Amino acid sequence: MREATDRDESAKGGTKQRIAPLSIIKGIFLCFFFLVAGVAAFASVVGVIMLQEITQDLPPIEQMRGYVPSLTSVVYDRKDRVIARLFEENRTWADIRQVSPWAIKAILAAEDSEFYEHQGIRLKAIARAIIRDLQSGEARQGGSTITQQLARMLFLSRARTLQRKASEAIIAIRMEKLYTKDQILEMYINMAYFGHGAYGIGAASQVFFGKTPQQLTLAEASILAGVLPAPNAYTPIRHPDRARARQNYVLTRMVEIGMITPEEKSQTLSAELTYARKAEAKASFVMEDAPYFVSHVLFKHLLPKYGRDKIYRGGLRVHTTIDLDLQRQAEEVISKMKFEGALVALDPNTGEILALVGGRNFEESKFNRATQAYRQPGSAFKPIVYAAAMENGFRPVDHALDAPLHFANGWSPKNSDVNYRGEITLTSALAQSINTVAVRVAQVIGVPAIRELARNMGITTPYLPEDLSIALGSSSLTPLEMGSAFSVFANNGYRVEPFSVKEIIDSSGNSLERNGPKLTNALSPETAVTMRSLLMQAVSWGTGTRARVEGYQVFGKTGTTNDWTDVWFVGGVPDLVVVVYVGNDNHKSLGRAFGGTVAAPVWQEFVAKAVKTLGTPAEFKIAPGTGVESVTICRATGFLATKSCPQKANIMIAVGQAPQSYCPWHGGDVLTAQSDPNAPQLILTAEDSLIRERYQLAAVWPESGKEPEEIFPPIPPPLEQVTPPPPSFVYDPYVNDPSPASDVEQRYQELLDQYNIR
Repeated sequence: MREATDRDESAKGGTKQRIAPLSIIKGIFLCFFFLVAGVAAFASVVGVIMLQEITQDLPPIEQMRGYVPSLTSVVYDRKDRVIARLFEENRTWADIRQVSPWAIKAILAAEDSEFYEHQGIRLKAIARAIIRDLQSGEARQGGSTITQQLARMLFLSRARTLQRKASEAIIAIRMEKLYTKDQILEMYINMAYFGHGAYGIGAASQVFFGKTPQQLTLAEASILAGVLPAPNAYTPIRHPDRARARQNYVLTRMVEIGMITPEEKSQTLSAELTYARKAEAKASFVMEDAPYFVSHVLFKHLLPKYGRDKIYRGGLRVHTTIDLDLQRQAEEVISKMKFEGALVALDPNTGEILALVGGRNFEESKFNRATQAYRQPGSAFKPIVYAAAMENGFRPVDHALDAPLHFANGWSPKNSDVNYRGEITLTSALAQSINTVAVRVAQVIGVPAIRELARNMGITTPYLPEDLSIALGSSSLTPLEMGSAFSVFANNGYRVEPFSVKEIIDSSGNSLERNGPKLTNALSPETAVTMRSLLMQAVSWGTGTRARVEGYQVFGKTGTTNDWTDVWFVGGVPDLVVVVYVGNDNHKSLGRAFGGTVAAPVWQEFVAKAVKTLGTPAEFKIAPGTGVESVTICRATGFLATKSCPQKANIMIAVGQAPQSYCPWHGGDVLTAQSDPNAPQLILTAEDSLIRERYQLAAVWPESGKEPEEIFPPIPPPLEQVTPPPPSFVYDPYVNDPSPASDVEQRYQELLDQYNIR
């Protein structure tokens, strides 16, 4: 028994010896467990805190759902040709359904071949990318999915930090829940930067290849897909070898995935590529054409009305009135001029600006002489004076004296040739641009009547004089204003308001504004048609003969200011009115340059091309019911022309106002002419009675036994005629230039700063 007991005790002692080490191990295990659990708990707490910090900076779901990208606004001509792009990021949104399948496949192969399988992130791909980078020493296929890359583009910086990567992953997972795969892919291909200022596949296709995204070939698509990781490093424009290497990588991936065959890869690599990249988009706007016109539209219409963000980020489509073909023709003729100048072309029936050139070179001078140069039109203003006379009852067959004028303050306007012709018809006086007659007509009808009509015809300048110098074009106005005024003669009496924007459509297809013709009555149709016919004489045999366009009816008027400082030709053909202005910005004399010798040839060169481009009719149409008739008169007497009259003019005149008898100087019956109730009459000012006999045509009057005044009865001046004042200044029109070029240049730079455009 004792032995048994001893064995039992021995056994118990052995058990105690074994239990001791087990307890120690268990204790260590428990300590380790609690330590790990504590660390895990701590890590969890830290993780939760970090996650909270990360998520606090993440965009809310509403922002992610409603994200609006910065889109390029595009300016089009009247035929929907692009003339300018306005942007912060040059991006034109492309519907994924309108993108070449090759482009989609190439981008997926290069950036995320498992895009349609994952839920926003790929842990294996991240690990694989790290291993590949370590092995190759070159960044090839990144670890970030397309969704992660998009998250970074839209909401995060490019900083390589753990927090940024975590944020990227969280946003990517959220985006996968908010959008379909196609929506994410569409956003990605439109947001990605491809280099050279091109954001998105739409802009990249245009910048690199001059194509739409739908037209991209496999070769072109693989090049574009290859530049995505580092556009500046892989651009085919600057680094063709690197670009080809990247293209090879993209095509290899496409073969590996089964998108193309090895044969297709080989053929694609051997394909020649032609690049059509235009000037790099470094500024906030790229004007491909018509810089003066685009600047006018931008600073006078778009930015003041819609603001910078709407214009530069809103993806607007701005449809303008300009015709790009005409604009290029206009730029060509102006660029060849010896002096500075401008050209404006309008549709006189609607007011649409068809071409607008403000100088010879926009890069050298931003001064838009078409809209900003307030210059004196000289004799080009005279048609407004004569139109006011016609509205007040005078006729083109009536006479006035071309004789010296002297005013008490020393002002003595003279003709450009310093000659005097005596008694002359208004038809001849306008065609030959006689200064003294224009001033006399202004004296008789009064300066207020001229000013009122000028305003009614579209002259808006604040620099419209209130004295007799207005008759000689001493106003300071712009070429655009002159185009508006002369449109009244072209369209049978209506004032048209020039406009440049037809419609603006937002990125959703909604029309923000539509503009069309704004017409108001300015002249009676009879006066407008009569004046047009007189201005056709100015081109046919007057001072504007160099503006004639073969096969077309042309009307117009030359303009030359004192000392040949500024010269003009303003006129039109059916459906087109054009203004050409020539002059130095510093007002230095052009040196015996006249509107008929300098401006008219430029006008003719442009219009001769424009009529073919536009397909304009050859003759003007007169609206039904207009009370005018066509008559051929003797230019010297104003009576109906006989076969013997050496100089004739075919004019339009109001029904019932034309003389009924034939020219008594050249075969017509004198007594019949004398008794003609519509015989031409002599317009006299209060002062003209003193010089009337000397400057009448008695010296050349045939022996008829009648004095000239018996056949040309004078129109007596009003009983209380008050002679309008002469100019009260020493005649120097630009002592105070209303629009110095230097000031305009400075203002242009201020506008760039104001709207943060560079």
